[in-house]
Amino acid sequence: MGSPVACTLANLYVAGFEQKYVFSSRNKFIGHIVQYHRFVDDVFVVWAGTECTFVGFVSALNDENDMNLRFTWKVGTPMLEFLDVEVGVEDGKVVTKGYRKPTACNSLLHFRSYHPEHVKRAVPYGQFLRLRRINPEERDFEVIWLGLNAYLFIDTFIWYDKADSYFYTRIILGSTLAWARASAMCLNFNCMLILLPVCRNFLSLLRGTSACCRADLRRLLDKNVTFHRLVGYMITLHAAIHIIAHFINMERYHMSQSAEAGELCNILVNIGNQSNENYLNPIRGYNKNIIMEVFVSVAGITGFVITLALVLIVTSSTELIRRLFYEVFWYTHNMFIIFFIGLVIHGAGQVVRGQTPQSMALHNLTYCKDHYYEWGETTQCPVPQFSGNKPVTWKWVFFPTVLYTCERVIRFWRSKQEVVITKVITHSSNVLEIQMKKRGFSMEPGQYIFLQCPAVSWLEWHPFTLTSAPEEQFLSVHVRAVGDWTQDLLTQYGASRNQSLEPWQLPRLAVDGPYGSAATNVFHYNVSVCIAAGIGVTPFASVLKSIWYKCCSSSNNLGLKKVYFYWLCRDTHSFEWFADLLISLEEQMSEQGKTDFLSYHLFLTGWDDNQAAHIAFHCDNDLDVITGLRHKTNFGRPNWNKEFRYIADRHSGTSIGVFFCGPKSLSKKLNSMCRLHSSSDPRGVHFHYNKESF
Repeated sequence: MGSPVACTLANLYVAGFEQKYVFSSRNKFIGHIVQYHRFVDDVFVVWAGTECTFVGFVSALNDENDMNLRFTWKVGTPMLEFLDVEVGVEDGKVVTKGYRKPTACNSLLHFRSYHPEHVKRAVPYGQFLRLRRINPEERDFEVIWLGLNAYLFIDTFIWYDKADSYFYTRIILGSTLAWARASAMCLNFNCMLILLPVCRNFLSLLRGTSACCRADLRRLLDKNVTFHRLVGYMITLHAAIHIIAHFINMERYHMSQSAEAGELCNILVNIGNQSNENYLNPIRGYNKNIIMEVFVSVAGITGFVITLALVLIVTSSTELIRRLFYEVFWYTHNMFIIFFIGLVIHGAGQVVRGQTPQSMALHNLTYCKDHYYEWGETTQCPVPQFSGNKPVTWKWVFFPTVLYTCERVIRFWRSKQEVVITKVITHSSNVLEIQMKKRGFSMEPGQYIFLQCPAVSWLEWHPFTLTSAPEEQFLSVHVRAVGDWTQDLLTQYGASRNQSLEPWQLPRLAVDGPYGSAATNVFHYNVSVCIAAGIGVTPFASVLKSIWYKCCSSSNNLGLKKVYFYWLCRDTHSFEWFADLLISLEEQMSEQGKTDFLSYHLFLTGWDDNQAAHIAFHCDNDLDVITGLRHKTNFGRPNWNKEFRYIADRHSGTSIGVFFCGPKSLSKKLNSMCRLHSSSDPRGVHFHYNKESF
């Protein structure tokens, strides 16, 4: 393939083979070929039939041709690699994403090469377009975000590495100037984005607009917390690059004062000693203490404060800290206020300085850079003058901070609205049910609210899924004691002491919300699969209650035709508070002749010998001994492969929504099951995965 015409000859040869053996009437398998695409000698086929018939097709091509061609093959489920793309089917559509072969290597173009500037700038743009074309729509936003980060970094890097106004700055700092400025540009960009995903009212407004009513866009909004974390990781990365680059810059500023730095460096660092000169080097003497020089400057002080706030925010955001010490996560996250104030002030230090436009007009750089001994002696080589860039970070973060300020004002106004606690019920397994009323409150099934209890903490707000239905005259939440705040809340309401308090004795609660979540999309599918683990059942309590009320209503226009409900619990006590709802729903469906509408599967993942013996003794009863339901409780963990296969067989050619609330490990498994059991045929069954995240 070394000849310039090799690809052309290969194309012609394989095309002749296709006409003779693939698309001819002698090919008995031609009816199975839905799509056939080829790049030189790599072929991609969409096949309507079994894997066995496809193997027969390839074997026939290899055995019957006389053109000395042999094909190897690979069947992909649910994704297949083809060249630099992974192809598969998700949500009833063909989707693609980038693929890198294990043996792949890159041909790099050095940014200081003598290629034209437009060629070098086109490299990141071309790579971005490639990623954009081969990635599915749901990942468009992440791809665009990554592409913009790459473009801003490379474009800024090249500009500071080539700009004439920073030529003398590069004599002292070298390439670390460009590293510092490029990372600063990306920091500004990501700090502009970091607050947008946590503006919950803004996202609710977007969710309610007609432009965002499509299912894939709603799922994109459901990933706001994930995007917030990704932006946080990007800020951390660029902050590290920026800090390291400036540490090297400070050392180079200092070393430029020494005789070993060279004559030009010595001349540059002495500029500014006269009253009519503007300095380039902020360190004004070789004997100066670098650390003291840095920390007494505006840039140094604000940089230290920003870094400290960022380190505390990032380290307290790990999953371990959030689960075990949520209060630490909450309080340190509020240091973002200090971070943004320091960020806006940081640029006022103007550590990095370039030649002024007025000086550039008078100072002939082409001639004067080599005749620095003539500076100030001739008219074409006046002493260059320098200044720092004016702070621009405030322009990047102004709109997001105003939007977030409005968000906090709305939350504060909501928190002051009166909430009347009508009923408090203590359930087993340290679960407290709180029923409330709030004037003007409206909700949809599956939404969540934030609760604040001033008796526990004036600052902390915690998310809880609403377990009441929109048709009920109250709103309710179920709170399980899993941390300090929830344990203190149960204590304040007398749950830990089995004490019944009068309504006027109960501590005040503030409510913010409701806000949309993935579970609100349950009614957008004809078939929905709801899977919960432990207290993760709360989003589906509201959904199932709403289904019950709709079934009881005479004007029932429910588009949902079938619900599969799975609930996994460690012990029998966890079933108790939810069993009454399931019993009522089971009876209502039986009365209306819709016994097939709801199929629920309860799994007990932990039990002891006494419970096993008791259950075995009553196994022949019509009702389950644990829940009182007609459906018997299962023991152990479900075989998800078997469950998904059963659902796929029952609902061929259907788009099925899968909704999950529970631990991350199980979420990953369910997501892979959805991909595995979705058909490669756009007309087949497709599972759409949705996960609750707060």
